Amino acid sequence: MIIEDYKKLVLPIKNKLFRFSLRIVGNVAEAEDVVQEVFIKVWNKRSELDTYKNIEAWCMTLTKNLSIDKLRSKHRRVDAFADTFDMPSEAASPYQVAATNDTMGRIGKMMTELPEKQRMVMQLRDIEGMSYKEIAEILSVTLDQVKINLFRARKAIRSQLLNSESYGL
Repeated sequence: MIIEDYKKLVLPIKNKLFRFSLRIVGNVAEAEDVVQEVFIKVWNKRSELDTYKNIEAWCMTLTKNLSIDKLRSKHRRVDAFADTFDMPSEAASPYQVAATNDTMGRIGKMMTELPEKQRMVMQLRDIEGMSYKEIAEILSVTLDQVKINLFRARKAIRSQLLNSESYGL
């Protein structure tokens, strides 16, 4: 692999890798470190990249593993929410922007309270837009496990949102 291929195949997914790592480690600086480590590992294995079917899935797997390693080494719990969601369109009123930000903040807090597998599956599917098959590869689980974890995560978030809305929170 030459540098042009690296720029074309790997660099465009840096934001996705960062968001995924941030969801796991909960710290911007640590997530940036993880992504940098992933890029170094990918660059060092550039001669072997032809053996991988899906470089993006491999990078996401590396990101997951390095993020979990970093989290374990710190003995910390994820408690921060990524502010990296897409903002509403510029045509939205300030009220709509505030309501969206508030809802996204609540969902982010709820996601941090989900079990790890559910949190990662929801991040990869609903925020990163990955396919079920890609998620199964990244997390080393079956397709059914991906679907079950996503269903349970969405159900838990939906239930919490409905409860908070009924109480006016």
